[in-house]
Amino acid sequence: MQNLSNVKTDTSFIPRPPENSAQLQGINQAMGDRIVGQKRLIENILVCLISDGHLLIEGMPGLAKTTAAKAVAESIALKFGRVQFTPDLLPADLTGTEIYQQEKAQFSFRPGPIFNNILLADEINRAPAKVQSALLEAMEEKQVTVGNNNYKLPELFMVIATQNPIEQEGTYNLPEAQLDRFLMRVMVDYPNPADELTILKRAEARHFENPLILSRTSSEEVMTARREAQDVYLSDSVREYIVSLVTATRMPKKYDATLAKWIGHGASPRATLSLLKASKALAYLRGQSFVTPEHVQTIATDVLGHRIYPSFESESDNISRTEIISRLLQYVAAP
Repeated sequence: MQNLSNVKTDTSFIPRPPENSAQLQGINQAMGDRIVGQKRLIENILVCLISDGHLLIEGMPGLAKTTAAKAVAESIALKFGRVQFTPDLLPADLTGTEIYQQEKAQFSFRPGPIFNNILLADEINRAPAKVQSALLEAMEEKQVTVGNNNYKLPELFMVIATQNPIEQEGTYNLPEAQLDRFLMRVMVDYPNPADELTILKRAEARHFENPLILSRTSSEEVMTARREAQDVYLSDSVREYIVSLVTATRMPKKYDATLAKWIGHGASPRATLSLLKASKALAYLRGQSFVTPEHVQTIATDVLGHRIYPSFESESDNISRTEIISRLLQYVAAP
């Protein structure tokens, strides 16, 4: 009888996502129908939204990165802003500036495009360090500083940044501290031939003009989903698995000599927290009330890839971060 009581106690606090989870699942499905061949990208955008995180997308032009960001804002009725980052961009172009009003003999603040729920930062690596530092404050503290004043951003604030992985002329490498502020970094690849054929057929039929997103939700429901996702059950064994994956990036010799040769520096504790948040959000988005090792493995590459520092040997051997994390998942035993 005592054992049954214990079982009831252990499971009584496991949340049941349902209503908000089902709503977000509907949005995920509708966006997948609208944006062909990018289901992983769409799911990751929603995972970051639920996790209160930011997303960095790398991919060639024309792969629906902007379309996906706009579709999220549209489906959740959020304020959406887009900034094309260029080398001559100034922090004030992003954050806003104080304008002197002669009739009132005082300065008033005119907010910039960063004061939206979702900010799409196109070609983020084309902006100089001053702009990056202004964006870094917004991403970390959800506020901007103009003059002597601080201005709060919306509570629901998310940066979706893009960069071209091969074009480096006239670009600035993002500081490692800023890369670390992105919850996930997603590499977007070309669609397969079947998906590209569907894109052609839709273009000929002009289906792109007809929005297919039927499910809509509010920002309040997203905030509720964030709170519920934090309560998704995480067992001790899965928690230990998350810690093992991150610590393995710092002590790769313990697992594999080749892996140790590829990793120069491992991930920080922020990676552990990010992997935990993203795994819970993914489980919640898929309508499950507990995190499994599969959730962790699904999200690991996008959360850890930009937080490890490959060695010179891995770069000379053309070993990608994705390959490094894939090998890491092979050697760290799942519960």
